[in-house]
Amino acid sequence: MARITVVHGIAQQFKGPHTLHASIAPALRDGVTAAARRGGPDLTDADITCAFYGDAFVRPGTRATTVPAYEEGDVEPEYESKLLLDWWVEAARVYPQVLGPDAKSRGAVGYLAGRTLTRPMVRRALNALTHAPYFAHVAEPLLIFGLKQVRRYFTEPGLRERAQEAVSQAIEPDTRVLVGHSLGSVVAYEVLCNEALRATHPEWQVSTLITLGSPLGLRGLIFDRLIPAPHQDSGAWPPGIRSWTNIADAGDIVALVKELAPRFGSGVDDHEIDNGAEMHSMSRYLTAPITGKAIADGLAL
Repeated sequence: MARITVVHGIAQQFKGPHTLHASIAPALRDGVTAAARRGGPDLTDADITCAFYGDAFVRPGTRATTVPAYEEGDVEPEYESKLLLDWWVEAARVYPQVLGPDAKSRGAVGYLAGRTLTRPMVRRALNALTHAPYFAHVAEPLLIFGLKQVRRYFTEPGLRERAQEAVSQAIEPDTRVLVGHSLGSVVAYEVLCNEALRATHPEWQVSTLITLGSPLGLRGLIFDRLIPAPHQDSGAWPPGIRSWTNIADAGDIVALVKELAPRFGSGVDDHEIDNGAEMHSMSRYLTAPITGKAIADGLAL
């Protein structure tokens, strides 16, 4: 039985649990090995399972092979344009080669705050992000598709429930560690906090949560839309969790808020790392020694 369950992020809808496992399991084991050097848990691929909810974003019975040819006019004017603006401003803050929304200097953090982007500004934002590492290698339609998946998770009736049900089915009685990357960290967190799901799975024994490249701390678009809703500016602590490690690359613009302890309590152990040019890569996060240590420590609880 799997002791570790991993929850993927956006843009995985054309894969499946076995396809994901083929790349995730070796990366995770490498991270644990890098952390241990000598000793440590003896992991096999059978100790790791991958939750798959990507098919919730496609029509039932279809397995499309391409991303729609999205362009700037397809960016939804409210949620999606606001998230795009947040990514743009953060990219400009972090990377000197990316001009901010004021088109004069980097890091215009307060510019257009709380507003939606006009179509010309959407085009400027998309162009600017091509100068940011990681996003420079992401095709524009795929970037827009990512925006849409985040928005759909929070706004489309039924999709959130389907995603959470898929993750809940992947958590086994022996699972002790739940790892969530990117949007998957949001799904993992909400699954652990979902009282109805927990009631139907009394066998769960997850005691460690690990979030990688997580957007959980982003006010407005993510944090304030969580279920259960934050109370007095504090997010709920997931029931049963004894250890929560949050890991973010300093240049990961998806993980806009690098430290989650101020949002969810001092029990969150925040770490900042350097994934090189692949700052949001799940594999880079998993092979990091600090991730491996958090997993090994979680198995030892």
